[in-house]
Amino acid sequence: MPASRPIWKGQLRLSLVSIAVELYTATKANAKPSFRQIHEPSGKPIRYEKVVDGIGPVDTDDIMKGFEYEKGDYVLLTDEEIDAVKLETKKTLELTQFVGACEIDPLYYDKPYYMVPADDLAEDAFIVIRDALRQSERVGLGQLALRGKEYLVAIRPAGKGLLLETLHYEDELRKADPYFADIPAKKADADLLDVATALIDKKTDKFDAGIFKDHYQSALRELIARKLKSKGKRISTREEPQESRPEGSNVVDLMAALKSSLEGDGKSPAKKPAARSAPRKKAG
Repeated sequence: MPASRPIWKGQLRLSLVSIAVELYTATKANAKPSFRQIHEPSGKPIRYEKVVDGIGPVDTDDIMKGFEYEKGDYVLLTDEEIDAVKLETKKTLELTQFVGACEIDPLYYDKPYYMVPADDLAEDAFIVIRDALRQSERVGLGQLALRGKEYLVAIRPAGKGLLLETLHYEDELRKADPYFADIPAKKADADLLDVATALIDKKTDKFDAGIFKDHYQSALRELIARKLKSKGKRISTREEPQESRPEGSNVVDLMAALKSSLEGDGKSPAKKPAARSAPRKKAG
């Protein structure tokens, strides 16, 4: 079992089968440098106090959650009242529907978690569910109450375990039409399309996330290391000059650029090209 503590323990249910499982965060919170605001004259961290207009700082015990049902009017709820809300999904994740592995639009995906069997007794049933999902090429859908919210979730095989991904509800997503409205409704030039497609084919490969690095975070860590080495002295960081972008462009220029890239003149930002995953069809 991993060293970290599970963020959720409960039952994964498929019809009459219930499996004891645990959920772990799949992403690392400490992967990027984090910063605190510092009061420079004293060198002390800045703290934030909870204050009320006309009163000042208040005690944490005097704070309640308020829902604004009308402008300026609130109904107050205690933590105990909120915790008492009974949801079966707090302890049980039931797989209520299955869809094709590529049917969910990537726009819906939010955050990944690893799911593992909670004990030896749960392993056999867990493996059956995992392998059935893999063989059928399906994703299981259900709902899970976690950290004060009920999430729509998708479960798929991942190596020897399962990957649970929280999904956005439909009403949480903005419609694309207002953003795409000004894009002309026309087809690409056929010759340009052929060359661009050939370039994509040339750069297609199996996806390997390891070849892509977060250059910004690396530069931040290098800056921090230099500051530590100089014992906190200020250093000057010069910005690299931005490449100028030509104001005019035409089909001939675009074709030349595409052909040049296809012939191997174009530079790739990564050591090795990685294929883009095949786009998933939007769920109907």
